[in-house]
Amino acid sequence: MRIFLLSIFFIFFVSRVFSQQFFHYNTGTLYEGFENPAVQTFTPDSSRQYAFNLFLPNVYGSFHITGNAQPSLRSRAFDGRYENSNLLIGQGAINRLRENANIYFIMYKAFIGINNNAELGFSVQSREEGRGFLTDESVALFNGPGAFANNTYDNIFNNDLQYQSYHQISFSFREKASKQFAYGIKLSGLLGIQYQKLTVNQSQIEFDRPMDRAFVSMAGTYLIDYTPGKFTLHDNLPTFRNPGASITLGTTYRTRDNFNLQANLKDLGFIRWSNRSTTYKFNAADVIEGLSTENREDNVFGANHRIIHSGANQGSFVTATNARAELSANKSYWLGYEKKFRYSPTIIVSKELFYNGLTVAMINPVTYKNLTLSATTSYDQYKILSAGGQMLIKSPNAEFFIGSEKLIQSGRLLLAANGNSTEINRNSFYTGADIFLGFSLKFGAVIEHPMNASDVPLNAKRTFFDRLWSRLFNHGD
Repeated sequence: MRIFLLSIFFIFFVSRVFSQQFFHYNTGTLYEGFENPAVQTFTPDSSRQYAFNLFLPNVYGSFHITGNAQPSLRSRAFDGRYENSNLLIGQGAINRLRENANIYFIMYKAFIGINNNAELGFSVQSREEGRGFLTDESVALFNGPGAFANNTYDNIFNNDLQYQSYHQISFSFREKASKQFAYGIKLSGLLGIQYQKLTVNQSQIEFDRPMDRAFVSMAGTYLIDYTPGKFTLHDNLPTFRNPGASITLGTTYRTRDNFNLQANLKDLGFIRWSNRSTTYKFNAADVIEGLSTENREDNVFGANHRIIHSGANQGSFVTATNARAELSANKSYWLGYEKKFRYSPTIIVSKELFYNGLTVAMINPVTYKNLTLSATTSYDQYKILSAGGQMLIKSPNAEFFIGSEKLIQSGRLLLAANGNSTEINRNSFYTGADIFLGFSLKFGAVIEHPMNASDVPLNAKRTFFDRLWSRLFNHGD
């Protein structure tokens, strides 16, 4: 299974690719306060002064795979065989791989100014991001030569995959500049964990069926960060070997007709990978022996591993984080005569800045007292429609949420993992799974306006940003 998991993402590494996350929009949770830094986390006269996750991780994880190889991957992973009947050989068919993980280990915010609703925060999180595609033939080869009718093929292994993971240590600040407008900023130091990028520009394979072998050649580039020895769990610990930085900017504006508008520039940054990292510019050939034997997966792995690890050049390189620009609009409506239910739909448009990723999402939450149930749908440029839901329990001083943005696909994958043959062999539009889970509490003194205070109120002195805003626009709060 270890060899399969490596090879199934074209042998070289586990390819993880970026996937959107929208569930937190307009929830007012501590999680959203760090993802969308202009959003208000505290409610004066109700909330307590400090918010903290008590070191309990707030987790988001998602992945999906599109293309003909889905039954092949599921059958090999869950049933120990290859269902390759959907694969198209020699026709340029590709499979897109996407996954994203975002884990907050520490989230802490303090309410520091009643006059301008100022908040100061600190967070520690780990992230993964990337993108890629894999050809049908790259999967078929692991099951031997049977799927290949011809003896020679050109450019059927031209894959493009990349993966990046890093720790992120951040400080955030948020305040209201006026009754309608608020802004926030999140400044982060990045500590790179792992980076790999493979691009195959040319490839060829020639089968020697009588000898049960194949001659394979490839040309392209392979970048990998430096790891002292074999990569282990210890290498996930923070180091300053691969430093970087990023910034997130956010604004919120409430219109006269009570629309809440958000604009966010997220995770614009870079990582400089150690000068002991390696760039392989390979143009080499090798032989895959025993293509019909039980060791064929190991043999395919070995030949391709030797090819891409040729033409080495050691030196540092710089990579960008997956920055995004997002716009959203939200408005709340009370339902029923007694107005016990609140409906607050949000529409979001998200565009990746350095890639062609574009996603439109719609969130439909209904709130009754402290309980919110949401239905979420999203649609991207690859015509992938995702649907899910969220349960949020939120009081002024505690919050818990759980859900999935790919609810149906997550259930189907769980059935496949439990051996359901229908789900294993299903030729669906995409295979995927998604989950998010979080918790936080507020503690300390209750935030009170001076006229309502039962205790000594918080210092209402205006901040530097508040004074600057007043001077620029000639008004105060």
